[in-house]
Amino acid sequence: MPRIVIFSGDLAYAVRKGIVELDRRLPDSEWLIVKQLATRNPARLVRNQWRNFVRNGWRWPFYQASEVIRVLAYRARQRDDEIDAARPGSAYTLKRLLARRNVQYLPTRDIHNEETLERVRRFAPDLGLALAAPILKQALFALPRLGTLNLHKGRVPDYRGMPPAFWELWNDEAEVGCTVHRVTAALDKGDVVAQANVSRQRYSTVRGLQLTLDELGIELTCTGVAAVLSGMAEPRPQPLGGRTYTKPTLGQIAQLRRRLAERLPARQSIVRRIAKTAYLMACLYFGRLWLAMFSDKPTITVVLYHRVTDELRDSLTTGIEQFERQMALLRRHCHPVSIEDIIAGRLPRHPARPLVCVTFDDGYKDNFATAAPLLLRHQISAAFFVSTGFIGTARQFPHDEGKVASQLAKMTWDDLRQMKSDGFTIGSHTVSHINCAKEPTEIVQRELRDSMEQLRTELDLRDVILAYPFGGREHMTPERLELVKQAGYLGCLSAYGGFNRGPIDRYNILRGGVNWGYSDLAFRCRIAGIV
Repeated sequence: MPRIVIFSGDLAYAVRKGIVELDRRLPDSEWLIVKQLATRNPARLVRNQWRNFVRNGWRWPFYQASEVIRVLAYRARQRDDEIDAARPGSAYTLKRLLARRNVQYLPTRDIHNEETLERVRRFAPDLGLALAAPILKQALFALPRLGTLNLHKGRVPDYRGMPPAFWELWNDEAEVGCTVHRVTAALDKGDVVAQANVSRQRYSTVRGLQLTLDELGIELTCTGVAAVLSGMAEPRPQPLGGRTYTKPTLGQIAQLRRRLAERLPARQSIVRRIAKTAYLMACLYFGRLWLAMFSDKPTITVVLYHRVTDELRDSLTTGIEQFERQMALLRRHCHPVSIEDIIAGRLPRHPARPLVCVTFDDGYKDNFATAAPLLLRHQISAAFFVSTGFIGTARQFPHDEGKVASQLAKMTWDDLRQMKSDGFTIGSHTVSHINCAKEPTEIVQRELRDSMEQLRTELDLRDVILAYPFGGREHMTPERLELVKQAGYLGCLSAYGGFNRGPIDRYNILRGGVNWGYSDLAFRCRIAGIV
C-alpha cells in the first residue's frame, strides 16, 4: 500500500490528471496533497507590478487585463463543472479528486512551517512528488522514505528553469524534452529517473508543445514512480554544464510568435483580414440578436474535424493550440451535447446557450493522442467516426493520396477501446471510406454491414451511428440512405454544412467542417449557428 505525498503550488488540470492516473495504476495507494496557497501582500503586489512594468514596458497593462479576463472565465467554467459531473473528463476535476476516499488534502499558507512538516511526518510517505511546486527545502523533500521526485517539463541539464517549450523554440531546437528527477537542494539538478523527448512539428507553437508535454509528463511520472516504488529505478547523474532559464519578457514572447507565424502558409492581405473581421463581428452580434428575436427553435451546430496536429496546415487540419482554444470557447459560450442526445431528442427545450456537438471523421492517430486529451480537459463529449479497414494500418485515405507527403498514423483498436472507456462515442465511416453514391449496391451493403460488425465485435457496441464518407450531397442518395436504415444504423450524418433547426431528422444530421483557417471569431460564429 504505497503512501505518496504531493507537493504543489497549483493544482491545475495536468497536475490533477497526473494524480488520478497514478492512483488508477497504484491499487490501494494513499495520498496526501500538500498545496501552497497564494499569499496576498498588497505591498509586495505593488512592487511586483512595478518591476514587471519596468521589465516589459507598455505591454504589461494589456497583458494583466487579458489575465484578469482569463481567470474570470476559468472560474466561471469551474462553477459549470460543479453542475455537470457526467461529462467525459469529470474525474479530473478538483472536486472529484479531493472526494476520493484515499486522498487527504492539506492547504497551507507556508509549505515549510512546522505544522506542515509534522503532518507529513505523521503520514509517513514512501515517496514524494513535486508537481508544479514551489522551491522545496530539504527539511520537507527529505521526509519521504524514498525521497522526492520532480516532474520538469524540459530536458536537463540544457533546459532547467522555465517556462516549458519556450526557450527550445527560441533556440530552434528539433525536440522538446521532459524529465523526472530526484529533488535536491540545487534547482533541477537531481539524478534523472526518467526522461523522454517529443519531436517539434513543422508548425509547433509554445502552447501546443506545452499541451503535448502535459500528457507526456503524466506518462513519464507514472513510469518514474512505478520504477522507484518497485526498486527497479536506475537514477543517473546529470551531465555537467547546462543552463537555467527564467521567464521571458512579453517582448520576447511577441518576437517568437512573429517568427513562428512566418512559417505558416500565405494568408489573406491585412485589408481583407480587417474587412472579414468586421463582417464576422457584425454577423455574431446581429445574428445572435436575430435568433433571439425571431427564432423559436433551438439551433444545433454539429462541427466536424479530421486532424488535430501541427505537422500540417490544410483543409482537414486544425492546430493543437487552436483546437484547445476552440474547445475553451465552446465551453464558455455554448452548451456541449452528444450525438446520442441529438438523435434521442434529449435536449434542453429553451437552452440559454447554443447547442453544439463535436465530431471527428476517418480515424487518425492524433484524434486519440491529441484531440481526446484536450476534449477531456474541457469536459466535452465527442463522436469519432472511423473507417474500420484503416484501423491499425498504414493505408492512406483516398483524400490523402497524392496530397499528404508522409504517412499519417491511424488509431488502433486499443486506442478506440480507451476512448470508449473515457466516454466518447465511436461510430462508422464505412470500412474502406467509399463513395456510397457511386459504388455498386452490393459493395455499399457489405461496407455498411462489415463496419458495423467490426465495431460491435471489437468495441462491444450495440447502437452504431454512420457518418458517410466525403459527406457531400452528391455522396449519398435516397436509395443508399435506405440501405443505411436497413443495415440498422441509429442515425446518419453528412458533412456539407448547415445547421440543425427545428425537428431533427436523425438520418440527415447536418455538419460543417472546421480547419486551421478559422479564426476565433469565425469559430464563434460557427458554433453560434450563424455562418
